[in-house]
Amino acid sequence: MITGYVLALREGLEAALILGVALGAVRRVGQPRLTRSVWLGVITAAALSLVLGWALHRAGAGLEGPAEAVFEGAMMLLAAGILTWMIFWMQTQGRRLQTELAAGIQQAAVAGQGWALFSLAFLAVLREGIEAALFLTAVALTAGASATFLGGLLGLLSAALLGWALYAATLRLDIRRFFTLTGLLLLFFAAGLVTHGLHEFIELGWLPGLIQHVWSTSRILPEASSFGQVLKALVGYNDSPSLTEALSYFAYIALITLALLRRGSPVRGPKPGTLA
Repeated sequence: MITGYVLALREGLEAALILGVALGAVRRVGQPRLTRSVWLGVITAAALSLVLGWALHRAGAGLEGPAEAVFEGAMMLLAAGILTWMIFWMQTQGRRLQTELAAGIQQAAVAGQGWALFSLAFLAVLREGIEAALFLTAVALTAGASATFLGGLLGLLSAALLGWALYAATLRLDIRRFFTLTGLLLLFFAAGLVTHGLHEFIELGWLPGLIQHVWSTSRILPEASSFGQVLKALVGYNDSPSLTEALSYFAYIALITLALLRRGSPVRGPKPGTLA
């Protein structure tokens, strides 16, 4: 539930930032009629994202045996790959995201281009929605569908409230700090996805486990316990990992951290500011 909440909050807040920039630009140029185009783009993108999430869930639920293991492993590795790309993208592009987006929306609003505003809002929110659907589907494979759905719903509601508060200028949020902290959390989450994905392929016999159990913490903190389940979903905790799983987990974190440091700075988000 916690992982679903954090992922949905992050993706939802990014969408709220985009929506706030669009509505703020429309308000500043005195074109209230264009608000409808923005909201139509948001609603259409959200609906398509829900359909995609439902389709992914149904696709996985209908599989059994080896096919189910292949689906789960592929979904986790795909989600980890997209998360990795997102972490690097936010580091290099996140600082310019809000400024460049605001400029494009301002230009469309001044020209009264409702279709352009619809497209900007639709594509921006659809990207966040597709990412959220994919990530939450991957989380549901390890944390359970019900808990993930509840966490995701609460995360989206929290993002909506934060977005509204920012837009109404009643709250100041350090956006860069928020995305830095969640970016670091997502780094460990992605490492866990890589490990869980490889575990499925080890179970199928496609990859060697090398040493079946490098260590065991099952007596201290069982993976099946409540806290163990939270850690499993959040950071990929495994109370009895194979050597392949342990090496892949720490190697992923080390390589991505090194790559981020070589790019010059920690994971970053847009500059601090409000949506208005």
